[in-house]
Amino acid sequence: MPIEAVIFDMDGVIVDSEAYWLQSRIELAERRGKVWSMDDQRMAMGRSTVEWAQVMQERLALDLTLDAIMSEVIAGVNRQLAARLPVLPGALEAVHASASAYPVALASGSPTSVINEVMKLTGLDQVFQFIVYGDDMQRGKPDPEIYLKTAQKLGVDPTCCLGIEDSGNGLRALKAAGMVAIAVPSPGFTLSAELLGMADVVLGSLTEYSVELVRSLG
Repeated sequence: MPIEAVIFDMDGVIVDSEAYWLQSRIELAERRGKVWSMDDQRMAMGRSTVEWAQVMQERLALDLTLDAIMSEVIAGVNRQLAARLPVLPGALEAVHASASAYPVALASGSPTSVINEVMKLTGLDQVFQFIVYGDDMQRGKPDPEIYLKTAQKLGVDPTCCLGIEDSGNGLRALKAAGMVAIAVPSPGFTLSAELLGMADVVLGSLTEYSVELVRSLG
């Protein structure tokens, strides 16, 4: 079936912010004499705000409320974004190229305040037809809820949607929704062969992305 819409993730796809999330979580742990590992980070990547806070609370055995964890980590990420917005190579061009041929939407599990800040700074709030927030979902990735909701808003059958993801949880969510998946692993966060095998196409970066590629996947 031909592709009728393109859906982008944000962290690790449009902006190289996964490193910011990692650093902020490491710092929260260090302030309490604990260690946040790469395995911990992979467990949190792609999940909704409340879910990654639960992951942190459990894996670090934190005596903090979920609200306190979320506030501290998000504040750390926002400080880093304000200092430098790390747009990934080819990301803005990929969104604009997609929008010239298809309806485009953003489906991100990042906190609403972070999404809005990135959209404003990049101007992509004027390009995406819909922005779907993980904070509005009952379940985060790898559950397909956010992708199914985005397809519904676009008025397109999920099987005719293409999604672009960097994380294992994101790819699992795309495939659970029945969508075509492009994997673009976030810099510094490798994916296993098993996860890469779930994708229909794997790109080194969005500089390799094109509308012709999307059409070929249909």
